[in-house]
Amino acid sequence: EKFKTLKNEGNDFVKKGKYEEAVSKYSECMKLNTKECTIYTNRALCYLKLYKYEEAKQDCDHVLQIEDSNIKAFYRRALAYKGLQVRKKNVRYS
Repeated sequence: EKFKTLKNEGNDFVKKGKYEEAVSKYSECMKLNTKECTIYTNRALCYLKLYKYEEAKQDCDHVLQIEDSNIKAFYRRALAYKGLQVRKKNVRYS
């Protein structure tokens, strides 16, 4: 029950664009249930919005170890890799 409440609060924060707050709620959810893949893909989305590509990639990697055909995890991990590549290029040219 507490898990559901935290997840919904996290989702509400995402809708409002408050990604730091959403990450905090999803992280609390993980303490209660580490097997729920949607929490990880939701948190990965927040990390992408916050330009925290490495963290997003790690959450997606975790999901893919549990569910090797999770489309959201594949997609968000690809976005994280893309973000990491762009960041490397920017560092190289700055």
